[in-house]
Amino acid sequence: MTSSNQQGKSKLQSKTAGWKYSSSVRYVLYGALIVMLYLSMSPKLLPETYDIAVGLPADKEILSPMDIPNTKATLKAQEEAAEKVGQIYSILPLRNEALVGQLLDRISRLNQDDQVSTDDKINIYREELPQRVKDHVQNFIMNNRSNSAYSATLFEEVTRKVDEQQYSISEETFIKIPRLTAEDINEMKPVAADIVARLMTDQIVDAQTARAKVAEMVSTSSLSKRTSREVVQELARLAITANKFFDDEATKAAKVEARENTPTVYIKQGDVLIQKGEKISEEMYSLLEKNGLLKDEVNYWPQLGLILLSALMATGLILFMRQSQGVNRFKYNNSQFVMLLLILLITLLSLHITSILQNEQRPYMGYLAPVATGAMLITLLIDLSLAYTCSILLSIMASIILNVHQGQIFDFEFGLFALVISYASIFAIHKASQRSTLLKAGIMICLFGSLAVFSLIVIHNNGWAENGDTLLAIGFAIAGGLLTTILVIGLMPFFEVTFGILSALKLVELSNPNHPLLRKLLTETPGTYHHSVMVGNLSEAAAEAIGADGLLCRVGSYYHDIGKTKRPGYFIENQNNMENPHDFIDPKLSKSIIIAHARDGVDMQKEYKLPKPIRDIAEQHHGTTFLHYFYHKALSQAEEQGLEPDFTENDFRYPGPKAQSKEAAVVGIADSVEAAVRSLRKPTVEQVETMIEKIIKSRLDDHQFNECDLTMRELDLIAQTLKETVMGIFHSRIEYPDQIKKNKATEEKDKGSAVNEPNTGLEQ
Repeated sequence: MTSSNQQGKSKLQSKTAGWKYSSSVRYVLYGALIVMLYLSMSPKLLPETYDIAVGLPADKEILSPMDIPNTKATLKAQEEAAEKVGQIYSILPLRNEALVGQLLDRISRLNQDDQVSTDDKINIYREELPQRVKDHVQNFIMNNRSNSAYSATLFEEVTRKVDEQQYSISEETFIKIPRLTAEDINEMKPVAADIVARLMTDQIVDAQTARAKVAEMVSTSSLSKRTSREVVQELARLAITANKFFDDEATKAAKVEARENTPTVYIKQGDVLIQKGEKISEEMYSLLEKNGLLKDEVNYWPQLGLILLSALMATGLILFMRQSQGVNRFKYNNSQFVMLLLILLITLLSLHITSILQNEQRPYMGYLAPVATGAMLITLLIDLSLAYTCSILLSIMASIILNVHQGQIFDFEFGLFALVISYASIFAIHKASQRSTLLKAGIMICLFGSLAVFSLIVIHNNGWAENGDTLLAIGFAIAGGLLTTILVIGLMPFFEVTFGILSALKLVELSNPNHPLLRKLLTETPGTYHHSVMVGNLSEAAAEAIGADGLLCRVGSYYHDIGKTKRPGYFIENQNNMENPHDFIDPKLSKSIIIAHARDGVDMQKEYKLPKPIRDIAEQHHGTTFLHYFYHKALSQAEEQGLEPDFTENDFRYPGPKAQSKEAAVVGIADSVEAAVRSLRKPTVEQVETMIEKIIKSRLDDHQFNECDLTMRELDLIAQTLKETVMGIFHSRIEYPDQIKKNKATEEKDKGSAVNEPNTGLEQ
């Protein structure tokens, strides 16, 4: 194949695989992820809208999609709460015991004034004593107007009430008062003050009630004179007023507060708003319109919120997926992104199907959801770390989709259950090496799911629920674990075939020696089979050292030379006790036979439907390397015959393509290293190190690694790992420095013998 043909093939392959790394495709997939999350959450978080008209019957039963405020019922509840508020009264500290003291002081001074006649004194007392009561109350009001605890209407009520309940002293008392001596008044003061103080400590709405107790208290007092007792009785009654007054403003404020504190009455989510066939009333139409439940009056705020929530969740996942060793590079290609979207879609659909079986009476049906399916498939088919992140996302989605509680967006119990079983499944499956591991993972899901359900129910019910719901919930959790295992086992082949995925489980199956191609390799070309096994050991160790897929390298190595089974005798490892046929044929024909084994191997693998990554290793492990031996042999023959060579170096190169992946490059290096070491009669450590370095340098100088992302540091790691692995595999053959010294005599005997340059294996 010419260089231009090789370049054309490389460009074609680049275009074919271009969509896998296209930024435009990635943005489309990002948008698809947002839409998928939006559509998954919208049935639970967005209310349904209806096409109805006033006066027409409803064509179906309309349920409340959410808790809707019931304005009419709320107003009624507020009025009922306001009516329950009684009249508010304020108690004022009027200190009327001081008032009665002031009255007696005035009487004492006036009685001692000889310039005033008795009749004038009687007239003064008749006018002044009642007025002093009013003045006492007004002084209290004036002194407390700035007190915010009292309102203006309260003071108006005090004035009105005091005037309304004012006591009228009898005329006989006015006549008796001027006759009182100073000694009588001094004796009367403490008694009168004590009676008024004691009665005013009570809450008095009607002064007449308190005044009725005065006569009894006076009769039991220390006063001995009848006149004194009668005057004290009348003055005490005059001084006693109401001290508990109706506060209109406080009452209104209390009613307002009662209305404000009345909780809003809601039409509960799931309640019937309109029966099927019921005529739509103005009130109900207005209620639906106000809450954005009509098709013509859609409330876009919930939709905007859901779009933002979906975008946040999708962006969080994308940001994690962007983490990579390289700068501005995406860790996962678009093919993996598509597969991830499909896995998420399948898992979300299973959640929605399970939610159909749920209701408020049977919430435990949600534990049947195979939510761990997504975590297991992502672990097996894409990446372990991505599986942990997606488990968090799917747990949030499960808490929304499986939520049956009204007025809640998330259900913590289902979210925690989903997270527990997802992490348990990842832990059980991340090192899966055979299909039976899936069954073990299913058992782990059943166990941890049951424990999670039991712990949540016991916490919620403060003990074991005796109604059987606990056993049902645990039973559904176990059934969900089994269903998850069945789904994963059933879906794995679909993803492996559709996306050409080589899961660890599939690779282990392909490594089985009973596979028809491996059995053919073993029976028809045992030398090549042994060579392939050795290459598998070397390449696996080297791949794992640089973080590549070691299992893929091992299995790819088993099949990389399967094309040699078509002409086994033309390859040196199968030439036991026979002459080399290449010694008797044209070097161009030899070149064609050697080169053909890569193409033949790919064709055979296609016939047996081996996955593309395995075929790629068989096709690319030689890249476009140069067959030095046959080229120089052909050149020598042309010179001997005196002919001008009708060929170029490009005619003696493998058709390629060059290694497109680290795994293909590693297998190619290991292939050459194993062949080279096998060609050495008595290899030493120095020879092995030199040989490995020479092989890697030769391929590097020949630009065989230009189309894969191997770094120089990784090539050094590969060389070091191959050296250590070769030492282990060929331990009995390789001579270490101390052995060389011990065998010095033996080496002297062979000093005269010719030693050829070891075969680098580039022509295998």
